[in-house]
Amino acid sequence: MTTVATWLRRQQAGVVALVVMAALFVIGSPSFASDAEKAELAGAYSFKPLSIALPSDQPQQTIREVNQRYTHIDAWISSVGAGIAMNDLDMDGLPNDLCVTDPRIDQVVVTPTPGARSDRYKPFALTPGTLPMNDAIAPMGCLAGDFNEDGRTDVLVYYWGRTPIVHLAQAGATTLSAGAFTPTELVPGAGGATYTGPQWNSNTATTADFDGDGHLDIFIGNYFPHGPVLDDQVNGGVEMNDSMSGAVNGGENYFFRWTGVTAGTPSFDKLDTVLAKEVSKGWELGASTADLDGDQLPELFLNNDFGPDRLLYNRSTPGKIAFSLAEGARSPWVPKSKSLGHDSFKGMGSDFGDLDGDGLYDTFVSNITTSFGIQESNFAFYNTAKDRADVRAQLADGVAPFEDRSAQDRTAWTGWGWDVKIDDFNNGGAPAIVQATGFVKGWVNRWAQLQELATANDVVVRNPHSWPVVREGADIAGSQTLAFFVKNEDGTYADISRQLGLAVPVPTRGIATGDADGDGLLDLAVARQWDAPIFYHNQSAPAGSAITLQLTHETATGEQGSPAVGAEATVTIGGRTVLGRVDGGSGHSGRRSHEVHLGLGQHVTGPVEVRLCWRDRTGQVREQALQLTPGRHAIQLGSQAKEK
Repeated sequence: MTTVATWLRRQQAGVVALVVMAALFVIGSPSFASDAEKAELAGAYSFKPLSIALPSDQPQQTIREVNQRYTHIDAWISSVGAGIAMNDLDMDGLPNDLCVTDPRIDQVVVTPTPGARSDRYKPFALTPGTLPMNDAIAPMGCLAGDFNEDGRTDVLVYYWGRTPIVHLAQAGATTLSAGAFTPTELVPGAGGATYTGPQWNSNTATTADFDGDGHLDIFIGNYFPHGPVLDDQVNGGVEMNDSMSGAVNGGENYFFRWTGVTAGTPSFDKLDTVLAKEVSKGWELGASTADLDGDQLPELFLNNDFGPDRLLYNRSTPGKIAFSLAEGARSPWVPKSKSLGHDSFKGMGSDFGDLDGDGLYDTFVSNITTSFGIQESNFAFYNTAKDRADVRAQLADGVAPFEDRSAQDRTAWTGWGWDVKIDDFNNGGAPAIVQATGFVKGWVNRWAQLQELATANDVVVRNPHSWPVVREGADIAGSQTLAFFVKNEDGTYADISRQLGLAVPVPTRGIATGDADGDGLLDLAVARQWDAPIFYHNQSAPAGSAITLQLTHETATGEQGSPAVGAEATVTIGGRTVLGRVDGGSGHSGRRSHEVHLGLGQHVTGPVEVRLCWRDRTGQVREQALQLTPGRHAIQLGSQAKEK
């Protein structure tokens, strides 16, 4: 008869292995901040929620009409489209104007930020004017920029069902209204009373001077393949992703290179061969830009649903936009899913920012991270290069020098992630990470059916009929909340959204940031899917001073000038480098203001050295150091930087 001792001897190897595994689990299990620690961290921040005014005469819907092939997943198809941007549209010197994309009314609304001076104009919806439309078109987001270089801020709106429209701000308009903008086609040729042009399904857009000629170019990222996604009179002509982890059958992406202005209307060359097919036809949900290597040519990071994200190294020359792919180096210690460019997760959005104060851009990527649902992880990709020269050398060799530390940071798991912004909200010198989460809110839990789909063979997922029923009333991650990560003393992050009153159980999509009232603190605006957007006025007690820069291109008339998108500012203080850029619209469907906000981390009253780097209108790279005191500064950038 086998004794216990004999059995144990025979099973010794297995027992030892189990003991080792248990020990490693205990050692490797992440420890998260306690409620008491979170409460202490939250003491440094305070936000007051304010309602955003919207037109009251618009009929509301709760779901979209979709192609008959998609009827059984109409809630899934209706899960995007809420967006928000914070910019200075009325040219009063503050980013206190919101551009809200609201799927409840399928309109893009311009409205003042709530609070002080919210009575400057009444909320209004941008209209297409005489441009053709039809019932199978819905806006997905808006993006501000001075596209005709007249010194006034225009608005680009992108859609499912048609090509984008640029709303040009009219000269001489004394107040903001629908009549203060002239709609014009980004892609000419869509004439007639009813739109019959290309059926793009765009889900992200960004602007930058990609080719380094001194003028603003546009990137449009498409999600579904071109087709009648929202046409409920059609059965067919649409498809789903051809893989859950490597899909390359999405809509094509396009670059628009600025070529000039005629009679106040800008012209662009539409470029559809800049990217290889396997890069261009990812399922795009987010795009972010930053000059990673310091040559004033912005890199472009694309976030793909159902497949790997793509980091594109900028090799452009004036008049020619060109990129090469950069990917993370593989090693036995890094899972493929954690290597930039090799990942198989569901990327929804990203942002660039310096998370560790070394003067190099890192990036945070939103994925699906729901425990007992679909447990992927977010990415906190830290830049591992020695300096920007090293970044340049590695990117040129096709290597993306980034390492994911989201697990170590305690930022890996939040929920069904979407937009993200890396910004300093209390001027403490260490930026917070704000993330939108949640998918479909309803009353019938559909996680089990989604998990079945996630394990399905790639051969069948392309056919919409293979997808489980997700109709109005279905709930998948419907009660997940906004995340607000701040740094703890040990360098890890803690989500203090509940302590700050930000954890409202409604799916969120877009995040916009900007100092709307000029008090030196960044405010926060959030777009919610199938719910009202919300504005959070920052009432934190500042942990340090801040320098806010309005960097614009030089104008001969002395007017405010166009935002110098891509211009960068850095301050070195207390052994830490603080950097910021004029962002042309990074993320999923939320856009930060065009101002550069530098939280100094110390209460400084005297001037500090601010180093500026930019391209002037001739495409020439310029650098200059200025001595600036904390506060707001309007600086025009030509061959030199001049404070107004």
